[in-house]
Amino acid sequence: MELNGATALVTGANRGLGRHLATQLLDRGAAVYAAVRHPDALDLPGVTALRLDVTDDASIHAAAKIAADTTVLINNAGISTYTPLGTGDMGSIDREIDTNFYGPLRVTRAFAPVIAANGGGAILNVLSVVSWMHPAQAGGYAAAKAAAWALTDATREELAPQRITVSGLHVGLMDTDMTAGMGEVPKADPADVAAQALDGIASGASEILADDLTRQVRQGLAYGPIPTQVA
Repeated sequence: MELNGATALVTGANRGLGRHLATQLLDRGAAVYAAVRHPDALDLPGVTALRLDVTDDASIHAAAKIAADTTVLINNAGISTYTPLGTGDMGSIDREIDTNFYGPLRVTRAFAPVIAANGGGAILNVLSVVSWMHPAQAGGYAAAKAAAWALTDATREELAPQRITVSGLHVGLMDTDMTAGMGEVPKADPADVAAQALDGIASGASEILADDLTRQVRQGLAYGPIPTQVA
């Protein structure tokens, strides 16, 4: 779809990948709602700040009424607590599922009718390489992202008759606050990932694979469970 002249809503737009997505959408001629939990603290020129907490239905439905001209939705907001499934705190696992799976589901359910009423458009879900490979130390996050991959595929089919394309962005480690404690390991530039994501939306791509690791893991899915260490 054409991003120049589109109206996009980006969740979690205050930092990291979300901030780059919002900025680059502006550069491409889109109007942008920056949907964040604390809009008063947002410092991002050119956007319309909008309160939205992906774990709170009331804030989501209020945002959908305000942002009634939205044609592009980017479900970017997420958390990672690095919680294993077998021994980790259940509250942390619940938070990851609530934010990373139910969050985009709630927002999609609220905004799909808005996008359809505006003639159609696009939804992008920010996923992860751990949608497909499931490291034990991040089991809660991996389970949530695997579920979000299923959400992406199912809603793609469901929303196609309403002229809404649904894309999934898969990426490994990015140089953001979420990975700040991982030390000197290879990390993708979030600005580059954002550019690939927006190119994918524009071309109507179903899946956007943003780095070599992700492309390698995706190719290997046919061969059985993916090891958590990929050469």
